[in-house]
Amino acid sequence: QPMLEAFSQAFQEADRDRDVRVIILTGAGRGFCAGLDLKDLTAGTGIGSNGGGDLMNLRFDLNNSPPVVLHNTDKPVICALNGPAAGYGMDLALGADIRIASTSAKLAAVFARRGVLPESGGSWLLPRLIGWPKAAEIAFRGQTLGAEECLEVGLVNHVVEPERLMPFANEMAAEIAAGAPLAIQATKRMMRLGMDETFEANVHHVYLQLLPLFRTKDFMEGVQAFIQKRDPQFTGR
Repeated sequence: QPMLEAFSQAFQEADRDRDVRVIILTGAGRGFCAGLDLKDLTAGTGIGSNGGGDLMNLRFDLNNSPPVVLHNTDKPVICALNGPAAGYGMDLALGADIRIASTSAKLAAVFARRGVLPESGGSWLLPRLIGWPKAAEIAFRGQTLGAEECLEVGLVNHVVEPERLMPFANEMAAEIAAGAPLAIQATKRMMRLGMDETFEANVHHVYLQLLPLFRTKDFMEGVQAFIQKRDPQFTGR
């Protein structure tokens, strides 16, 4: 639970920080994330426990939980999968915008094998990422997919050798960070809303996002750089 709270706080701070343009999420050690601490959970001290008691009758606030905070983060998030991501770890990885996997990475949808379900965004994200039939097969069978299998079904964008993982992720982050941050954040916001909107509603919302962007210094810089045939220098203003 303390780690989950620290995770949410770090993401919220990064999202508010004007100097942060891209976030890279990765794991320490051999794995990305082995999932929730099941011993902690069964002892009544883990997520949703509120200090113990009857788990079925407890109420807890998920608004500041990592999956929700991650989903609502406007900054682009690159997940560098350095190793296995199981259960909760898989859900966290799916919550990122872009996933780069080491050849040693795995996504383990082991929920059904533990008597639970993808509780932290996976049941919403997985069908949207790869379609209902494939998502159903992975979830119902409790499958573990290697890096190349993840690439094949569209769960990761790239697979690289372990020593190339962070350099590759940093190169991509630098490329994204060179773009106009307000425009990129608005694009992410509209893509996120568009997943639950009609086309017509999204077009209108996009237009309302576009109007203030026309008044930014970055818009003028982008136009001037194009005319002057040079690389733009965006400031996020």
